[in-house]
Amino acid sequence: MTNRIVLDKVNLHYASVAFKERSLKTMLASTVKRPGARVKVDDIHALKDVSLSILPGERVGLLGHNGAGKSTFLKMVAGLYPISSGEKVVEGTVRSLFDISLGFEPEATGRENILYRGLLLGLTPKFMRAMEAEIVEFADIGEFIDYPIKTYSAGMQVRLAFAISTAVGGDILLLDEVIGAGDANFMLKARKRIRELVEKAEILLLASHDFPSLRSICSRGLVFHHGQLIYDGDIGEAVDHYNRVNNL
Repeated sequence: MTNRIVLDKVNLHYASVAFKERSLKTMLASTVKRPGARVKVDDIHALKDVSLSILPGERVGLLGHNGAGKSTFLKMVAGLYPISSGEKVVEGTVRSLFDISLGFEPEATGRENILYRGLLLGLTPKFMRAMEAEIVEFADIGEFIDYPIKTYSAGMQVRLAFAISTAVGGDILLLDEVIGAGDANFMLKARKRIRELVEKAEILLLASHDFPSLRSICSRGLVFHHGQLIYDGDIGEAVDHYNRVNNL
């Protein structure tokens, strides 16, 4: 099976209530304040008729202003967001580095969460037990590995999540911005780990506002603007196109 991503006129919608209300409680409260009022929910057209093909060996940078559709595109490729119409083919093992703390159980220990997180990544308990020692060493959080996650600082959670999420690579690697993972020493380890994953992956999709990094890593650029793919080509020209569109 050839690793590839093929999209044909892909559209993705979701309800605006997900943006306008920060919680279900807030949404319900707003309806109580206006007796009899109906909550109007308009769909957000997050991706509009996106068509492209990405093949093995490609390193693709995603550019666009905040809210342009870069992160939505990555999560759609990862299978987290279902498409509304069009056709999507993603062949290959996908590994994504965004929302890396998703799936932690606060009451469980760090060691237990290694197993839980691995299961969410589609890995077997046997594999995760074999990787446990390496993950614990990489996270470097000391005795806290046997304490409940709820006792961790935010930085410690990110370190453990990063160690788990990058324990194994994939054919298709999805990266969303630079990951802050703790102190300077840990960041050096994190960058080295990411470089290794990038080198091993057959396809890379990297969303970032760090244009020098995009130019150095990627050869192809996709520019998104209000959910539309408005440029697909050379990464240098993609950066120039982004700057023109945004008057930079």
